[in-house]
Amino acid sequence: MDGDGLPKGATGAALMIYASGVDEPEAVRETVAILKRADMAPLDVTGYGTLDERMEQGHDISDDERDLMQRALDENSVIVAQMTPFFEDQKPVGKGRSN
Repeated sequence: MDGDGLPKGATGAALMIYASGVDEPEAVRETVAILKRADMAPLDVTGYGTLDERMEQGHDISDDERDLMQRALDENSVIVAQMTPFFEDQKPVGKGRSN
């Protein structure tokens, strides 16, 4: 779709987003709202928790990721840190079943 911010011919994308909120459900709702305002149609949004929650779960969190998490918190913002576009003729990468 034109105006969706995706490269020409892309059928969708995976986004890595950092967002703040009073709690995780609010951060997810805010993320969905921002994506919809950008003419995107999010299919699945997953929250992974706060920095403390992720550290308790044993996640390896880089300094860059910590900085983005803190920036989203400081600015009360939604930050798109990475976009991986998908194309119709693209084959799945890695192990696993194709649907």
